[in-house]
Amino acid sequence: MTLSLAIGALLLGIGTFTLLSGGSPFGPTKPGQVVAMVLVNATFLLLLLVSLTARLVRVWAERRRGSAGSRLHVRLVMLFSVVAVVPALLVAVFAAVFFNLGIQAWFSDRVRDTLEASLVASRAYLDEHRNTIRADALAMAADLNRAGRLLDENQYAFAQILATHTALRGLTDSVVFEPVLNRVVSHAGLTTTTVLDPLPAWATELARNGEVAVLPGESEEGRVRALVELDIGQGLMLLIGRPVDPGVIEHMRRTELAFQQYDELDRNRSGLQITFAMIFAIAALLVLMAAVLIGLVIANQIARPLSRLIVAAERVRSGDLSVRVTEGGAEDEVGTLSRAFNRMTNQLAAQRSELMEAYRQIDERRRFTETVLSGVSAGVIGLDAAARINLPNRSASELLGLELEAELGRPLAEVAPEFAPLLEQALAQPERTRTAEIRIGPASERRSLLAQIGAELQRGQVVGFVITFDDITELLSAQRKAAWADVARRIAHEIKNPLTPIQLSAERLKRRYLKQITNDPETFVACTDTIVRQVGDIGRMVDEFSAFARMPQPVIRPEPIDQVAREALILQQNAHHDIGFATRIPEAAPRIPCDRRLIGQALTNLLANAADAVAMRVQAEAGEGVEHPEPGHITLAVEEAEDWVTLVVEDNGIGLPQGEERERLTEPYVTHKPKGTGLGLAIVKKIMEDHGGRLLLTEREAADGHPVRGTRAALVLPRRSAAPGPNAGASNSSPNPGADLTGRTEMQRHGA
Repeated sequence: MTLSLAIGALLLGIGTFTLLSGGSPFGPTKPGQVVAMVLVNATFLLLLLVSLTARLVRVWAERRRGSAGSRLHVRLVMLFSVVAVVPALLVAVFAAVFFNLGIQAWFSDRVRDTLEASLVASRAYLDEHRNTIRADALAMAADLNRAGRLLDENQYAFAQILATHTALRGLTDSVVFEPVLNRVVSHAGLTTTTVLDPLPAWATELARNGEVAVLPGESEEGRVRALVELDIGQGLMLLIGRPVDPGVIEHMRRTELAFQQYDELDRNRSGLQITFAMIFAIAALLVLMAAVLIGLVIANQIARPLSRLIVAAERVRSGDLSVRVTEGGAEDEVGTLSRAFNRMTNQLAAQRSELMEAYRQIDERRRFTETVLSGVSAGVIGLDAAARINLPNRSASELLGLELEAELGRPLAEVAPEFAPLLEQALAQPERTRTAEIRIGPASERRSLLAQIGAELQRGQVVGFVITFDDITELLSAQRKAAWADVARRIAHEIKNPLTPIQLSAERLKRRYLKQITNDPETFVACTDTIVRQVGDIGRMVDEFSAFARMPQPVIRPEPIDQVAREALILQQNAHHDIGFATRIPEAAPRIPCDRRLIGQALTNLLANAADAVAMRVQAEAGEGVEHPEPGHITLAVEEAEDWVTLVVEDNGIGLPQGEERERLTEPYVTHKPKGTGLGLAIVKKIMEDHGGRLLLTEREAADGHPVRGTRAALVLPRRSAAPGPNAGASNSSPNPGADLTGRTEMQRHGA
């Protein structure tokens, strides 16, 4: 439709110019034709304006929406509009200037003077002939008046006189006639008729008044005629004629016509300019709008494929590889680009399908690997070629006490410095698998990990490492305990048998030979008493060995924990009157599932250790020369939590040892007391493990949270009965020891 309107506008512009310029093939332009042409032009202009406005509004709306290709479309429309408007404006300016200059040249004074001079010269020639024929008419009338008597007497003679005067004056004809009837009385020359054609009334009237009437319009016949009244007869009149050059007459006629047209055009010059402006404006507007519409159509043809390509590219960017664009049949660059785009999307879709299938398989393998890794109790960490954390399992985070998922991308040597030596060995010789025992954690809860690291090689290049480790703390502790228990059984068996005979023999020697010894009996008594006393000490040591080797299974039942604590405290208060004891036991203490005898034994051991630590501090301060040592003080407290009850024994004794000795305090036969056997804390730890609890050994803290001299020993017991399990001594640095114990105990049980 747009192309039809554009072509129609071009044709209509040409027709309008032809019609208004007077070049219509249908004859002279009529007012109806002009009105009809104006209406048709207005209709076409309205249609073109509506079509152009609709397209411009559509382009503007697409530009406001930011549609694909809208900017290019606007640029193309502006380009075609400028290309169409600028030439039209230039032509309009030059045409207006040229037309104004032409009008000024056409209607200049020189042209007017020339036309007027030509007109004057033509009229002067005719006037000269008219004046000559007027004089001839008067002279000839005078001569005829003198010969008037011959008209009645001798008409032939009168005719001869008329012919003579006609010939003498070079007239073409001469006629004497009666004006009323136009009857010819006498004639000479070329006239042969007896009746004249009627003459103009004004000429006859002028002749009756005595004037010579020169008849106008006779120049068309190539002659000039004059009418004069004679004084003979009854009002006869003389009509004479003389030939005039037809070329001069025709030139005069054209000159008069040209001057009239020129004068009319000069008077209507503004109307002519307006008419020309209208012709050019209508034709130019039609052509201009047609050019703009054609430009819009061409812009659409150019921008539409590009817009489709942009939209398709956006859909491809969003992941839709099924999009295709119309290729078209034209073998141009846009068609080639469309076909290349479709081939590209086909290849991308095929490659993405292959990649998605490969990714699905990889994802299935990854989920399987993660499931396997999450199901094993050992810690597994995948590292990249630079030993940075890549893929840890949950067990690794639990064993290291770190959230490894938050440390992805960081070097493992920075996150867990204990692994640095093993990583250096693996990086130095990646082709070998390295195994090492690594100790981690603070001194109060140091744990042992058995770690193994192997490199992943591809074409001789290291692409990553896999490090696996497991907590063997309890395994090592169980091994040591089993070894010490076996040693204890053997020692108890080997030593206990001869102890009784030795003791009995010493007592018998004392009873039988004391009265017989007269020389130094005191020494004999002292020696026998020493033997009996040392045998007793050895017996008690053997009993402890036996007790450690044969720990009884706890009988778990709900017990009032406050009574258990008070009973253990009473025994120590009676044994150590020089130490101040304090308690923080709530009145409504809970009943918890435990073995009352074993928990009492554990508390007794802790209280005895606290008393020994106070005595060691006092003795050390006395050796250092301290005049007023701090009095010994022991506090027994019961602290409650949601799932746990803690029995706390605090003292202001000598405190815990430093370094590795602190880590091994709960191991059998490890002690820092001069006369200790090293079995007390080992027995306490074993009791807590059997109860599903834990033993915590830390420094005592002041009210402001700073550590002070002394020890804080805590027995953490669950409120609900728990299956016994191995448990290492640890620090109370964790705010929720119960949660830490549950996860670690379960993990260690699976590891064992």
